Amino acid sequence: MYWTLFLTFFRIGAFTIGGGYAMLPLIEREVVGHGWISKEDFFDLFTVSQSMPGIFAVNISIFLGYKLKKVKGSLVCALGTILPSFLMILAIALFFTQIKDNPWVVRALKGLRPAVVALIAVPCLSAARTAGLTWKTALIAMAAALLIWLGGLSPVYIILVAALGGILYKQVRNKAE
Repeated sequence: MYWTLFLTFFRIGAFTIGGGYAMLPLIEREVVGHGWISKEDFFDLFTVSQSMPGIFAVNISIFLGYKLKKVKGSLVCALGTILPSFLMILAIALFFTQIKDNPWVVRALKGLRPAVVALIAVPCLSAARTAGLTWKTALIAMAAALLIWLGGLSPVYIILVAALGGILYKQVRNKAE
């Protein structure tokens, strides 16, 4: 089981360009496909992993490894997730000065940008669908993003206001029932 966990997360780490959000659909497909956890449990892991400090793809792998095989499982999954990136960055660091101005490398990196955007957009849409977001709640998320991006507002304030709004909404709704 440890070897399967390591290879699964190593493969995901090795063949995903774009970081944690780009890894999300692959992680979901693998862990739900193997029957290790349900889709709902995966979404819960995703939510908790985002709220923790650090790289959330690594956090998901640690939580999943711990759920399946406790501490050894979490170490194996984390190592499988981190090792490919470490090896790639090491190789890039060794050869970057020789290839950074190569026109083929520059074109390849520019060509990867749209693919990375798509790889990040897909898990966001999937998470929104799983969470049961409606157009009203999507508008709230868009307004929050615009306040952070264009308004320069700290995400901490957005989170606090959203939490208070959710609590007030729940209280008003409970009184109405």
